[in-house]
Amino acid sequence: MSDTTYLTAAFYKFVDLPDYEARKAPLLAFCEEHHVKGLILLAREGINSTIAGAPADVHAVLAYLRSDPLLADLHHKESFADKAPFYRMKVRLKKEIVTMGVPDISPTLMAGTYVKPADWNALISDPHVVVVDTRNDYEVEIGTFKGALDPHIQSFSQLPAWVEQAQALQARSGVKPKVAMFCTGGIRCEKSTAYMRAQGYDEVYHLEGGILKYLETVAPEQSLWEGECFVFDERVSVGHGLVPGQHQLCRACRQPLEDGATESPLFELGVSCPRCHAHTTDTQKDSARERQRQWELAKARHQTHIGAQLPKPQTSH
Repeated sequence: MSDTTYLTAAFYKFVDLPDYEARKAPLLAFCEEHHVKGLILLAREGINSTIAGAPADVHAVLAYLRSDPLLADLHHKESFADKAPFYRMKVRLKKEIVTMGVPDISPTLMAGTYVKPADWNALISDPHVVVVDTRNDYEVEIGTFKGALDPHIQSFSQLPAWVEQAQALQARSGVKPKVAMFCTGGIRCEKSTAYMRAQGYDEVYHLEGGILKYLETVAPEQSLWEGECFVFDERVSVGHGLVPGQHQLCRACRQPLEDGATESPLFELGVSCPRCHAHTTDTQKDSARERQRQWELAKARHQTHIGAQLPKPQTSH
């Protein structure tokens, strides 16, 4: 590890924050004062974030948040890197801290049963348990738990529709199956298990702390995890012990490059990959080329270039 060590802290909490809009400015100012980068989402239903910076500065932000009685028991997960995981600091106001689009789903009241990483293997090895990966298709593609169902969704808001038609989740002799759900850090499963309970599934479980806590605490030789876990920062993916993985990121769609992607004629560094090439306009590609050119110039001058954020690729979803 280099002389410069960056601490990444991931955290979320479902809690009623009626004044969430007023929290944005002072929270952003405190993070910037401590040179912390990353993204914090605030909504009426709570907070969701991943931030990074010098360890003392990240812990200062966490202490600032926990000084509020509503967030006093905020839990976080830590990992370290020798390069900056983020280049900007943003605090955004949202309708939901994780978007499912289903009204009246309350994770604080209806979430499923937490299962600790040490007990997860036994649960998902039970042949009577349906194991569901609640993440997006490109996340599942690079790693998942052995035997887990892949809903093949492009966004979390598509999960309820998949649940309705999934054969593995249909009732047998009038009884709905036991279901175990997992996601990266646990937040999506708070909502997905609450949704499942609202749909009449009585035995619903989810991995406490998500895949990241599992990879952090379960030894590789005991693990049922296969591949790497996609993370939404410059590390791209992590493996056991939360060691940064081998995957690269497409700078246009912010998704991991598929095997052989760089050999494709649809791949252009910083501009497109086979996954997103058809979903961006010529104007967007030209903007991306200019951004890539500026980044390469800055790198040659040993400067940090952040650049304008690219528009999201146009999709049909």
